[in-house]
Amino acid sequence: MVAKKKKVIQKLEFKEGDYVVYPTHGVGMVTGVENREISGQKLKLFVVNFEKERMILRVPIAKVKESGLRKLSDSKVIDSALKTLKGRVRVKRTMWSRRAQEYEAKINSGDPIAIAEVVRELHRNEDQPEQSYSERQMYQVALDRLAREFAAVEEIEHEIAVDKLETLMRTAA
Repeated sequence: MVAKKKKVIQKLEFKEGDYVVYPTHGVGMVTGVENREISGQKLKLFVVNFEKERMILRVPIAKVKESGLRKLSDSKVIDSALKTLKGRVRVKRTMWSRRAQEYEAKINSGDPIAIAEVVRELHRNEDQPEQSYSERQMYQVALDRLAREFAAVEEIEHEIAVDKLETLMRTAA
C-alpha cells in the first residue's frame, strides 16, 4: 500500500485589501501575497503597506501569529478603548524614564485599550501644565496609532478620528 502525501492547504487569514494591525507599526493594508526564496527556503509572504510611513512589510504566513499581525479590532474593543479614554487618569509618581518604557511597551503591544490608556494619561487640556517634548511626542504616536485603527474600523478619515478622540477626552475631563 502506497501512502499518499497529504498536501496541507494553509487557509490565508487575510486577503488583498484587508486592513490589518502590526503591533509595532499600527494599521496597514494587505496588498498581496508573494512567494520568495530567502536563504534557500521558499516562503509565502503577506505584503502589508503602511502608507503613512511609506513602508512595505513582508510577513511570512507561517509566522503571522508569532509576529502579532492581526485583523482590525471589532467595534466592541474600540468601544472599550473609547471608554478607557473617558476614564480617570491614574497619576503615577514614578520617574519619566520608567513611565516612558511602560508607555512604549503599551503602544507597541498593538492593543487599542492599552494604547488608549497611554493617550488618556498623556493628554493635557489647555488649563493643565505643559508637557515635556518627549511626553508630547509619545502622546502624538499613541494618539495617531489609536486614531488610525479607530478610523479604519469606523470607515472615517484619520483627521476626523483624531478630532473625535480629542473631543471625547476634552468633554470627559
